[in-house]
Amino acid sequence: MCGIVAGVSQQNVVPILLEGLRRLEYRGYDSCGVAVVSHTEQLSQLPGLQRARSTARVAELESQVHAALEGRCGIAHTRWATHGAPKEHNAHPHFSDFPSQKTAYSHVKIGLVHNGIIENFETLKAKLVAMGYTFVSQTDTEVVAHLIHSHYQGDLSQALKASLKELKGAYALAVICDAEPKRLVGARVGSPLVLGCDSSQAKREGAGAGFFLASDAMALAGVTESFVFLEEGDCVDLSVQGYRIENASGQEVNRELRELTSYSQGAQLGPYQHYMQKEIFEQPQAIADTLEGVVSIGPELFEMAGKSSAKEVFARVERILILACGTSYYSGSTAKYWLESIAKIPTQVEIASEYRYRESVQEPGTLVVSITQSGETADTLAAVRHAVSLGLKDTLTICNVASSAMVRESSLAYITRAGVEVGVASTKAFTTQLAGLFLLTLVLAKQRGHLSVIEEREHLEAMRHLPLALQSVLALEPQVISWAQAFTPKEHALFLGRGLHYPIALEGALKLKEISYIHAEAYPAGELKHGPLALVTNAMPVVTVAPNDALLEKLKSNMQEVQARGGVLYCLADADTHIESQEGLHVIRMPEHYGALSPILHVVPLQLLAYHTALARGSDVDKPRNLAKSVTVE
Repeated sequence: MCGIVAGVSQQNVVPILLEGLRRLEYRGYDSCGVAVVSHTEQLSQLPGLQRARSTARVAELESQVHAALEGRCGIAHTRWATHGAPKEHNAHPHFSDFPSQKTAYSHVKIGLVHNGIIENFETLKAKLVAMGYTFVSQTDTEVVAHLIHSHYQGDLSQALKASLKELKGAYALAVICDAEPKRLVGARVGSPLVLGCDSSQAKREGAGAGFFLASDAMALAGVTESFVFLEEGDCVDLSVQGYRIENASGQEVNRELRELTSYSQGAQLGPYQHYMQKEIFEQPQAIADTLEGVVSIGPELFEMAGKSSAKEVFARVERILILACGTSYYSGSTAKYWLESIAKIPTQVEIASEYRYRESVQEPGTLVVSITQSGETADTLAAVRHAVSLGLKDTLTICNVASSAMVRESSLAYITRAGVEVGVASTKAFTTQLAGLFLLTLVLAKQRGHLSVIEEREHLEAMRHLPLALQSVLALEPQVISWAQAFTPKEHALFLGRGLHYPIALEGALKLKEISYIHAEAYPAGELKHGPLALVTNAMPVVTVAPNDALLEKLKSNMQEVQARGGVLYCLADADTHIESQEGLHVIRMPEHYGALSPILHVVPLQLLAYHTALARGSDVDKPRNLAKSVTVE
């Protein structure tokens, strides 16, 4: 949610900023804008800050900007509304206004973009109004622009650092000033910000040399593959000559410069109609990449250079605490079944935003496992930090971004290799999380003496076969499309699962409601008669996940309860379940029963069902309303 792109360069940065915004559209937004410092040395525009803003898509903003804005230092933003409605006057960038009392620097104008939430903005706003500042928006961001202006004494970096001492909350900031047209400053607390360094080739040629800030490295794909991931509390000062980073204590620091090519690959749509569709069909390769190099089960799979010994950590683990949000929470809920049945280890799964605010009893020997696609999810980061503050020092993350805050802060990690996921509704990130969590289960089971050599070999063979099995499931797409046609006019749907597949039913319901806007709920099938059965009519489709496991006969009884009330069933059944299509019962036959790994296969038709239903209903599949890809604010 919300995206920042900013840069200072020897060339016009506006095309770079606009392309960066396009790359950040997947995060979700309801307005966008760009601002540059223009000056008279070589450019034809009047001096000062100029901007364009829009409550439409980035393409509309680009039509405004074309030939109207030019500058070598600028900032841009996609906003997901928190404070103030999605109106143009609330869109970023925000400018400072002149106070009623004129000072030596009152003519200076500050421009700013901001991700995050300023918790004490009302107090600061009252103070600034008393000083004579005028507010034209309802945002907390405008407070920061005026605050920096109030501290400005000829040095933009000093004004920013003085302002940070007064701010409470989470933020990433990029700031420009018309009095210093070749300077860009930024800061981050609780919200990600990366520094991009233009390629050495461009610097040698003197054409594109410059430095950039972004909330997501993908925004700078095609501009650079060299990144510095700013740490908590860092301030950065950029010009075309170079950059300087200071930590939260004000000391100059050197941060590691990383070369990342993955951000410039995999983000192209190719032959697919939507990114979600592309990412569903990338799952066989994503699983293969995630499991690449796994030839045996051992704690070293979760070690990072210079971090804790996984063998030592796992040796003292007596229980698991999983912290996650949204889709990642459902992958953790699936893993609970694996961890308790295979590794025989007590496991608790918590919604991160709830765990961090409730009183809980923490026990020694707990391994805190976080699950996050981006590694920057604010609630999950805060929940892990809360657990650590309570004395739970052993932390492990299942994450798709090796450079993320969560990976940097965790003792152990397994990096899934799903690649860039653009669609807001997560697909391949979910299934690769499940693969990582199953590996964790096997490692802990082996460590605790619950995994024989034969069982280890059988599980590894099953995991290696997953990509081929997923290809067979994807071949069911035509049958799923026929289901989607029946779902298109519906406004409600019910999903049922039992045991290991109950979280998969939850994930299927989430996908449908996320992108098709059909109200969907999921229940353990055994709970039908305890309330949900009252909702069943022929107007509400009921989706059941029916693998051939120990609970199959119980599930068949639940399905009969639905049929007896005139409900219409849509069943994903394994080949040997003896569930056949009939009046009121539509069956898609899964290619094979996959035992403990069955959830990874059964979720794929549910993803396809959500996609094709949304497509038929005319929804914006990759950018569903009101939602954001990376939830970096509370």
